Amino acid sequence: MASSSHGGASGRIKNLAATFGSDIQPFISDIRTTVGVMKNIAVQLEKDNLPDKVKEMEDAVVELVDLSEHSVHFSSAVQAFGNRYQPGEQLTDFHKVFEDEILQYKANRNSDVQKHPLVRQFKEAVWKVHHEGQPMPGEEEEDIVMTSTQSNILNFKCPLSGKPITELQEPVRSMQCRHIYEKQVIMQYIQSKNNSTRCPIPGCPKVLDANVLVQDPSLAVDIDEMRKMNNKETNVEDFTMLDED
Repeated sequence: MASSSHGGASGRIKNLAATFGSDIQPFISDIRTTVGVMKNIAVQLEKDNLPDKVKEMEDAVVELVDLSEHSVHFSSAVQAFGNRYQPGEQLTDFHKVFEDEILQYKANRNSDVQKHPLVRQFKEAVWKVHHEGQPMPGEEEEDIVMTSTQSNILNFKCPLSGKPITELQEPVRSMQCRHIYEKQVIMQYIQSKNNSTRCPIPGCPKVLDANVLVQDPSLAVDIDEMRKMNNKETNVEDFTMLDED
C-alpha cells in the first residue's frame, strides 16, 4: 500500500512540475516581445542621438533577460526534480534538492547575460544605426553576422530521428548540453545503452541523464521563433522566384 501511495505521489509531482513549466511559457514569450519593442525604441533613440536614453534601455533589457533566464533555471530544476523524485522513508529536503538542480543547470549555461542572444541582438541593432557593416568593438565580422541569427537552439535537427526541430512532436532539451531531441526517441536510445551514454550530437562530450531532459519554458518559444523565421525565409524565396518569372 505504501509503495502505491509513493508511486502516486511521484506521478503527481511529475505532472505538477510539467504544468509549472507550461505556465511560465507565456511569461517568457512576453519578455521576448517586450525586448523586441525596446530594441526598436532604442534604435530610434540612437538615431536621435540620445545615448543616455539608449543606455537606460540597454540596462532594462539586460534586467529582463536576466529575469527570464532565472525563471527558466527554476522551471527546469522543478522538472528535473519531478523526473527523478522517488519518495522514501525520510522526508525530502526540497530546498536543497532545488538548489542542487539549479546549480547544475547554471553550470552548463553561459552565466554572462551580456552574451545572451537577445542582449547581443539589441546591441547590434543600436550599433548598426551609425556603423552599418562594421563589427562591434571586441567582435570579429563573422561574430556580428552570427548575432542576427543566433538563438538558444544549438541543433536544428534531432540527431536520432533526423527531423527538424520545428517538426518534433514532443521536443526536450538536455539541461547538461542544451541539445534538443524528440523525447520518445532519445528515451529509447538511453535505455538501449543501459541508461549510460553520451549525447548523440557529434563532438558533444556530455553524458545523457534522462532525468534532466526537460521541456524548459523557453524551448517552445525558441522553436516557435525558429518556425516563424523559416516561414519568413520561405516567403522571401517565393517572392524571389515570382520576380524571376
